[in-house]
Amino acid sequence: MERKIRVAAVNYLNTKPLIYGFEQGLMKDEVELITDFPASIANMLINDEVDIALVPVATIPLLKEYYITTDYCIGTEGEVASVCLFSDVPLMEIETILLDYQSKTSVGLLKILLKEYWKINPLLICAKEGYEKNIMSTTAGLVIGDRAFLQRNKSRYIYDLGSAWVDMTVMPFVFAAWVANKELPKKFLLKFNETVGEGFKYLPKIIAANTYKNYDLELYYTQNINYMLDEKKRGAMKLYLGKLTS
Repeated sequence: MERKIRVAAVNYLNTKPLIYGFEQGLMKDEVELITDFPASIANMLINDEVDIALVPVATIPLLKEYYITTDYCIGTEGEVASVCLFSDVPLMEIETILLDYQSKTSVGLLKILLKEYWKINPLLICAKEGYEKNIMSTTAGLVIGDRAFLQRNKSRYIYDLGSAWVDMTVMPFVFAAWVANKELPKKFLLKFNETVGEGFKYLPKIIAANTYKNYDLELYYTQNINYMLDEKKRGAMKLYLGKLTS
């Protein structure tokens, strides 16, 4: 390709290791990096405004063609900590849930868990920016990403969606993966994969550079998030997408 390859990713805390190499200038002559929130990045990939993106996996069925391009993802094998249902009342007393506008995958996961695992049927409302202030009484909220760490200090009940999925399926979960909407040169993809993995050599440096008081980032990067896209996670993605589209 004569032009730079357009790459998009979320600039949340959980993506810091994955985009570290690009931010350090690796592939600067080959890649244009764009950051935004997950749902916006998904639309960019669908509309061919970017070539590769770290997208919510719920985006995959919406693409005309797709190629998973790296050995890395944003996944979990248990408590993920940053994708949770927050409430002032116990689960069975929730009447309404405000849905985070930033991620289609987490909303899809919540709907599956409500139906198959928790077996409750509250009213679901697509929320807008600032909705967290309305999480009170019998109105709960799905909050993802860095804002979830703030909400952990405010809500009495926290239902972790990663833990719930693992309990229900005995499988890990993948929230986001690097996906291309077209075939790209193998030589580029090999270098891209190496660049994505570069940050894991420098986790202490990344943690030190992102001082954060609301959650232990070492715990988050090494225990809550599991970044390797192995065969078990690929199977979990297939299971999730099957449930999502059924």
